[in-house]
Amino acid sequence: MEERFSGPVSGSGAFELGPKPKVPGALRASFLLWLIAIGAGVFETGLAVMEALSGDSGLGMGVIVGVGVRLIVFGAAVYVASRMRLGKNWARITLAIVLGVLGTLSLVVSPISWLAGGHSIVGFLAGADTMTLLFASSRIVHTAAVLAATAFMFLPSANAYFRYARSATGRRQD
Repeated sequence: MEERFSGPVSGSGAFELGPKPKVPGALRASFLLWLIAIGAGVFETGLAVMEALSGDSGLGMGVIVGVGVRLIVFGAAVYVASRMRLGKNWARITLAIVLGVLGTLSLVVSPISWLAGGHSIVGFLAGADTMTLLFASSRIVHTAAVLAATAFMFLPSANAYFRYARSATGRRQD
């Protein structure tokens, strides 16, 4: 059952001072799912580094730059998710567009293209080594967490929380 947010939204109740409303369960769940998605991304990065180290070329400049860019993105994602949890609507929109849409596309385009090329999941599983299975499992968790986190941010209780946060500040959120 979806919990309802019950903050003052109109009338004289809007002017009464009271305790800050509790973060709705939907946003707490979304925040946790964003952290899981980020953790899966960190895990995938670690797998890529391990694979690079096990190869003949080692850690080339491309791998180092790629890891650096990913770490910046992961740090920014944690920051933006924390702002979303505080009711900042700009953070919710940023997460939805940048990670929910663009990030999901970056996660699924390659596997969908591979499947469209006539390959099968059964064939993939039959020929996959441990590293490939770890990466694929992490990618599934990553994608599922992003999709669920995005959906939870827009449930009715979350929408009410963002409306309340905007009205409580009396202006558009920074």
